[in-house]
Amino acid sequence: MEYMLLIYADPAGLAALREAERSTALAAYGAYSEALQQAGVLRAGNRLRPADTATTVKVRDGRTEVLNGPFIETREQLGGYYLIDVPDLDAALSWAARCPGAGHGAVEVRPIWAMGAA
Repeated sequence: MEYMLLIYADPAGLAALREAERSTALAAYGAYSEALQQAGVLRAGNRLRPADTATTVKVRDGRTEVLNGPFIETREQLGGYYLIDVPDLDAALSWAARCPGAGHGAVEVRPIWAMGAA
């Protein structure tokens, strides 16, 4: 079953790190990605650009609105994701606990609801 691991963190935390600390943090994600690949469960994954680079699209009463920037009320922002394919929720939770983001932010685990599936 496929699960999305959504990584939330305070972007100010990464910005506040010294270069050596930032390199260590990024290396931890590299090692985690490699572990997912070696286990054969990784389907996709990537970092996201900061939320202030976002563009939001809304359609209201048939009119499209395009708004620059994020519209969130929290310090923790979605910063990246992994799509994994594992046997069950327990396996997904185990991988989420190993994600470096779980140590400084939060990792939300959501099952994929395939289009056309009930």
